[in-house]
Parts: sequence; C-alpha cells; structure tokens
Amino acid sequence: MDDRTEQFANILGSAVIALWGRLPQDVQHDLFEEAVLAGHTKAGERDESLREALAVFLHHENPRTADA
Repeated sequence: MDDRTEQFANILGSAVIALWGRLPQDVQHDLFEEAVLAGHTKAGERDESLREALAVFLHHENPRTADA
C-alpha cells in the first residue's frame, strides 16, 4: 500500500470507529468481517484472537454494540 492510500485508509478507519455505533448492524457485520479478513491477510496467517480482540475493542468503544 502506498503512503497516500495508507493515509486515507487510516483516516477512513478512524471515521468508521467514531461512527460505529450509529451504523446499521448489517454494515457493522460486513465491515467487521472485512477487517478480520484484512488483518489475517496482513499477518499472513489466520489468527482467531484477532477476531476476539477486535470485537472487544468495538464493544468497549461503542456501548450500543455491546447491547446488541
């Protein structure tokens, strides 16, 4: 990923985190699954602890998600 693309990905990622609790549940699901897949691709291996860690992070950052 070039520097500009990485910059935009970081900015967009921050926006998604900020708005996560206001996104429809199906969009949350699709973004979550895509993020886990991307994380596995970057790590070069499938690590289910990534899925759990990401879920805990999102639930901690967004109380509405924790209630769903």
